[in-house]
Amino acid sequence: MLNTYIKECLYFTASRLSRVITKMAEDEFAASGLSPTYAYLLMAVYEKEGISQKELGEILHLQPSTVTRLVEKLAVKGLVYNRVEGRMSLIYATDKGKALEKVIHECWNNLRSRYGDVLGNAEGGMNYPCAYTRSAID
Repeated sequence: MLNTYIKECLYFTASRLSRVITKMAEDEFAASGLSPTYAYLLMAVYEKEGISQKELGEILHLQPSTVTRLVEKLAVKGLVYNRVEGRMSLIYATDKGKALEKVIHECWNNLRSRYGDVLGNAEGGMNYPCAYTRSAID
């Protein structure tokens, strides 16, 4: 009976999927020397130099305190710097941070390929699993 509950429970299935995808992401982004979250934050900075911490939080769905902590750690590594303009803290990639851009994009493409292999690429191509899941939770 318990086995049936677990197999049919979205909570346990989603939790297991989260662990599998997290492991894949950590494995792929290891080549960059960064965790996936740090890499995604840098990708947002590459897309918009001078992005505000508020925007980063909105894009990455993170609390302001988490964004602050991530930015501080990336700054200590010499990958980003922030400039305060009025009440806003704007984030920029350093040359060292910019040098990781190609590697980070390769990691992202490898991850997409891996989870596409696991989840399938039906309907809308490789983006379908994420698009479908996002539409269900947004």
